Amino acid sequence: MTTTTMTTALEPPQRERLMELAREVSFPAGTRLFEEGRRADRFWIVRTGTVCLDLRVPGRRPAVVESLGHGELVGWSWHFTPCVWHLGGEAMSPVRAWEFDAETVRARCAEDPAFGRAVTTWVGRVVAHRLHSSRVRLLDLYAPYGSGGLV
Repeated sequence: MTTTTMTTALEPPQRERLMELAREVSFPAGTRLFEEGRRADRFWIVRTGTVCLDLRVPGRRPAVVESLGHGELVGWSWHFTPCVWHLGGEAMSPVRAWEFDAETVRARCAEDPAFGRAVTTWVGRVVAHRLHSSRVRLLDLYAPYGSGGLV
């Protein structure tokens, strides 16, 4: 597990506050959870299954840049204006997840600064990790010599 999973990124009190806002959802394999460029008004934490993140590449099929599983955050675009998805997401297997309404979570972050800092730090780590993963994956797919193991 990386420090981007909810259980390692948030302390128990912050996890409990966040989970008060969760609702259980499930998606069959092949379901598109969100599309790049559309409004980001919710996010998920995977309980079971796999969600793949993809990036549109002009003239090519969308490039899968990362696969997410148990405990991982699906979606960070909801946290930063203009709240538009930067990637697309699809259930690659049947997925069970906790779903969160972005507006409700942002309101809780605003009313509880300690909670808000914890969530923002977590989401920031996820963004940094996803940026790195996307860069490496795109180099592997499209650069003449791949990523060359760059870190």
